[in-house]
Amino acid sequence: MYRRGRRRTAALAALLAAAFLATAGHAPLVRAETAAPAPAGCPAALAGQARCYTGQDTKGAHYAIAVPTRWNGSLVVHAHGGPDLGEASDPSRSTEDLERWAVMVKEGYAWAGSSYRRGGYGTRMAAADTESVRRVFVDRFGKPGRTFVHGQSWGGDVAAKVAETYGHKPGAYDGVLLTNGVLGGGSRGYDYRVDLRVVYQFYCGNHPRPTEPQYPLWQGLRPDSTMTAAGLRARLRECTGFDAEPSERTALQQRNLDDILAVTGIPERTLESHLRFATFTFRDIVSTRLGGRNPFSNQGVRYAGSHDDRALNAGVERFAADPAARRDLSWDSDLTGRVSLPVLTLHAIDDPTAFVEHEAAYRSTLRGAGRAHHLVQSFTRESEHSGLSDAEYANSIAALDRWTRTGSKPTPRSLAASCAAFDRTYGTGCFYDPAFRPAPYASRVLPRPGGHHWPAMTAGQERAWSRIDGVGIAP
Repeated sequence: MYRRGRRRTAALAALLAAAFLATAGHAPLVRAETAAPAPAGCPAALAGQARCYTGQDTKGAHYAIAVPTRWNGSLVVHAHGGPDLGEASDPSRSTEDLERWAVMVKEGYAWAGSSYRRGGYGTRMAAADTESVRRVFVDRFGKPGRTFVHGQSWGGDVAAKVAETYGHKPGAYDGVLLTNGVLGGGSRGYDYRVDLRVVYQFYCGNHPRPTEPQYPLWQGLRPDSTMTAAGLRARLRECTGFDAEPSERTALQQRNLDDILAVTGIPERTLESHLRFATFTFRDIVSTRLGGRNPFSNQGVRYAGSHDDRALNAGVERFAADPAARRDLSWDSDLTGRVSLPVLTLHAIDDPTAFVEHEAAYRSTLRGAGRAHHLVQSFTRESEHSGLSDAEYANSIAALDRWTRTGSKPTPRSLAASCAAFDRTYGTGCFYDPAFRPAPYASRVLPRPGGHHWPAMTAGQERAWSRIDGVGIAP
């Protein structure tokens, strides 16, 4: 009876959507606090397969919505990664994400994604804007039969925060899909970039140069600096020759590069992007979001793997976090594991940006909260961060949908087996490794004192901190 009732709900939602779409321009009034989505062109990948809409919510967040012509009655709400920097909401972000994950719409799901109200760090802000676009969709098209929240990269942290914050409301969300997610949270998830920032400066000494104004490296970059990404790249090239052929590097450049990579464990091909984060995004977190306070620490960390570890540990810059700043970053972005929805994760084993050990941190987080039975994790022999196989995305959302409808929980082996049917449509390959299990997070990221225990923020801490005036990061 339950399944038949859900099918009737989905069918009714689909009929209502068809009526709305057939009479564009005569849509019912939305709630007074939101603006109605306006018809817009769909990405080329969805030409003739969907109707698309864009708009801006009352907090200033741009969003994009797509409803397939053959809608199955369910909705995927997408949380994008980043964070992008800049103060304004970027309307192109949500439309680009729609094109990137058009596979969801091709599979019959409506899609809604927010660009967030501003750039810069703020996980709870992004989670609130993700929930906002879900409500916009419901106001315009009616309540879907089922609603899933999906996030990739930092968006995985955002989507997991959506599940913990809004997923307890009956019917708001039915399941969670996290792909290549940054699931270690903000207080621990960037420690390897903290290490990169100080190790890079020990060897290179050009960020800042001795002739430039000095600042503590936990700032990432001094607030008034005019350095650009191109300028940072030039300094990285000067020190390591990272983008040159090995034969074209000096002996010192090669040794610097070898030491930096060996100590931090960062792949060579993403060294520049990690250093950009440890420069520009750290500046955003520290100077813009936390009022100049330091949430990072490398006290007690023993660096190893260089040609001279003794010299490195004696000379590298050390600092301790401001407890209030660390609390605010933790409250904003750490996960308690208190999720009551089915959660399916998909992660590339050789993800060079969000290391696969983030999945071990997330499993430990849910286990620590007594919620590990809600989690199924899957892993693929892929080596990219920003995109996975369309066949795997389609397979994942179908498996999550089936889990929520029938209670049939997928397994790594069942996911590997079911992917082939989707690959016949998309031809992008299925690369599952059902036997893979990630090593503990501390095996990849040097732990700080207390960093072996998960969750990084307990539900009790979250409740206590929530009562502190001004806690967290301002939206």
